[in-house]
Amino acid sequence: MTPAADSAAAIDAPRVRLLSGPTPVESMDRLRATLGARPRLLIKRDDAIPFGFGGNKIRKLEFVLARALADGADTLVTLGGVQSNHARATAAAAAKLGLRCVLILNGAPPARPTANAALDELLGAEVEYIASRAERGAAAERVVTRLRAAGRRPHLIPLGASTSVGALGFVAAVAELVEQNVRPDVIVHASSSGGTQAGLVAGITLHGLATRVIGVSADDPSSSIAATVRGLVHGISGLESFDGQVEVDDRHVGAGYGLPTAESREAQQLAARTEALFVDHTYTAKAFAALIACLRENRFAASETVLFWHTGGQVGLFA
Repeated sequence: MTPAADSAAAIDAPRVRLLSGPTPVESMDRLRATLGARPRLLIKRDDAIPFGFGGNKIRKLEFVLARALADGADTLVTLGGVQSNHARATAAAAAKLGLRCVLILNGAPPARPTANAALDELLGAEVEYIASRAERGAAAERVVTRLRAAGRRPHLIPLGASTSVGALGFVAAVAELVEQNVRPDVIVHASSSGGTQAGLVAGITLHGLATRVIGVSADDPSSSIAATVRGLVHGISGLESFDGQVEVDDRHVGAGYGLPTAESREAQQLAARTEALFVDHTYTAKAFAALIACLRENRFAASETVLFWHTGGQVGLFA
């Protein structure tokens, strides 16, 4: 079987179509000139996905939701922070499919919901607030039990829809990139719960590409994220014995999750003022800062094409 056939087989799974077509790939020529960078710079614009204010979670939800519907679910349950992009995307998908949605969000209830929290409310999601990340597991079990007792059929979607099924969204995304005749030498993107990176690594492997995938951590140590990514890749058909490289850069986390750094603030400004791109401080600005640092340190060859995968999150700018 050819690599392309391997990829097609891996994503031959039911999906709910939320994407209306491929997202754009654009050059970042002004950023390149501003930095005096040698490699060719491209960006894949998943922030421009029309559905639900876009972002990488839409791709993963296409496959996860198909599984939920096949299981007869009438309620989606998922977890995240108060400004979770994944929670907002799940609430949007639930509204589109006529399902109920319960969001378990760690953090204090906002006195006046803004950004993603405001959209969750507008979309009709029920929100249960918990004090910390540590309570997520117990809260999810409690909510699912309560819904079942009330006669509902809940489907629990893990954090970030980061399962091997969800990762298929980015196996399909690599196929989309190949169909756009783009085969970069390097992909840089934000990585946290691991599903996006697992799908990219799996898609690159199944297509037989030599592309290097660099996930930039927003929170956890590189070893932790890499182990999660590898486990998710092993759950994808044809990759049970995957032993390739999983590269995670955790040098840009700063003081912690959701907290900006001087470098991420600079990255936000450079993205906006050179390419009119908007990146959130929690995820995408830190990944963009990593890209800028690599370019300044000449970590990429002049002959290489480097693609930044914009995973969305711009709604968080309005928090």
